[in-house]
Amino acid sequence: MFTDFFNLNSPLFWTIIQKFIINLAFLFLLIRIVYYRYSRKGIYVFSLFLMGIVIFILGSMLPIVFVGDLFGGGQLGMAVGLFAIFTILRFRTRNLNVKDMAYFFTVIAISAVNSFEWKNFPLLGIFIFNIIIILSAFVSEILLSRIATKDKKDKKAEKSVKEKYSTHPIIYDNLEMLKSPNKEDLIKNVAEITGLEVRKVRIKKVDYNKKTAELDIYY
Repeated sequence: MFTDFFNLNSPLFWTIIQKFIINLAFLFLLIRIVYYRYSRKGIYVFSLFLMGIVIFILGSMLPIVFVGDLFGGGQLGMAVGLFAIFTILRFRTRNLNVKDMAYFFTVIAISAVNSFEWKNFPLLGIFIFNIIIILSAFVSEILLSRIATKDKKDKKAEKSVKEKYSTHPIIYDNLEMLKSPNKEDLIKNVAEITGLEVRKVRIKKVDYNKKTAELDIYY
């Protein structure tokens, strides 16, 4: 059993090592360059890297271990292995949100795909698939960041308005004036009704049954 313990002259072994290095490079791009840059959750970086490494090794070894299964080619072993891999997603943590869960799923998917023995399929295609996944995550993070920045600016502007002007809620019964083209007319109409120098009107709630709306006026 141990006569060839130090013998690494196996093309399959070195192929797995090469694929492991490639997988590690793509994991670095996804986890360190994309995930950590936008989340700053260092505690999950360790977990994501370790999970990716373990999944890759597991996926690479399954076809070898189960090479003699009933269905041939390790297909049964690979199916059982993949089932075990994706059941990891069932764990629950109070601090793990949907976005973090998506990254865990992505790390599992990338590592599993890179560990497969692709026959009659170009290696460049695997690279392209990995790049598509990482670029998708990167673009999504950019869009989410812009939305968050915009929301933050809107909240800051709203807070500034509240601090600058007095505010008061009113019940308004002319729903036609709530349409976007009537914004200026709405402010004038509310000013006439209240007798106040209204600067801004915010629609808080609309009751279509009673045909009334609750507005916050800033004056």
